[in-house]
Amino acid sequence: MRIMVLSDVADKALWDYLDRRLLEGIDLILSCGDLPAEYLSFLTCFTDAPILYVHGNHDRAYDKKPPEGCICVDDDIYEVGGVRVLGLGGSMRYRPDEPYMFTERQMARRARRLWFKLRRRKGFDILLTHAPARGVGDMEDIPHRGFEVFLRLMDRWHPRYMVYGHVHQEYGALTFARERKYADTTVVNAYKRYVIEI
Repeated sequence: MRIMVLSDVADKALWDYLDRRLLEGIDLILSCGDLPAEYLSFLTCFTDAPILYVHGNHDRAYDKKPPEGCICVDDDIYEVGGVRVLGLGGSMRYRPDEPYMFTERQMARRARRLWFKLRRRKGFDILLTHAPARGVGDMEDIPHRGFEVFLRLMDRWHPRYMVYGHVHQEYGALTFARERKYADTTVVNAYKRYVIEI
């Protein structure tokens, strides 16, 4: 299965110039958040691949106008072609009263609520998030700090991939890496556009 992962910046090659060759052979599209709802809705017109998404910390507009034809997997496990995707969007809380910002404790509570589904489905193959895991592609400032609970999920269930966004390529070569390894899991920064296979 070929999976296109997206995050944070709408790719001009897809949105402005619509290079359809980029969508050829893609079986699934995963959005890690902070993308315009119109961009994801636009992509549904040019691919049969399901588009799954989680919320980024700036996706409050999705509450009024979510991406049409796309599936929100926040706080859920969704299976496509035998691939189980666990979604936990949002970032570390750095402003009060934002719906998609969470403390470590709040994110851990969200993960615990999925325990029964995880047991029933015998785990998951892809952890789809907006924020990184703590110490694996994150930064030290609170807005870009990763969640420790994501490490615990990977330690317990050994997914093939964790896919996240939030930490942009423009933040510098020392921070940004497209792929990293954490134990058995390949951790992928989905900034703009990237393709993985499972």
